[in-house]
Amino acid sequence: MAIRRIHSGGAFEPRIGYCRAVVAGGFVHVAGTVGQGDDVVAQCRDALAVIGRALAEAGASFADVVRVTYMLPDRNEFEPCWPVLSETFGLNPPAATMIECGLIDPKYRIEIEVTALLPT
Repeated sequence: MAIRRIHSGGAFEPRIGYCRAVVAGGFVHVAGTVGQGDDVVAQCRDALAVIGRALAEAGASFADVVRVTYMLPDRNEFEPCWPVLSETFGLNPPAATMIECGLIDPKYRIEIEVTALLPT
């Protein structure tokens, strides 16, 4: 079975040794992704845009996402993101988990990782 790696050019990819997404076994596994912006909502939108590009390059979309994990240093900042997440996943909501934890840099307010099933 072939494995395909998708790189987004993010600064941490070569420094840490990972890629944005891996296509394997009929799934697209997108790495934890942070976004840029002045607040958690802007960062959420930007992270989803990066994830959306990786999914598209793999041949999938947000409608194919089966699992999502949200990681935030402050769980109180999660609720402002709900409208963005609801808009993104629409009628195709995935199974989801939210974890409160430290992120790689304090400037980041949310990190998102997803797993999608490749359309057949």
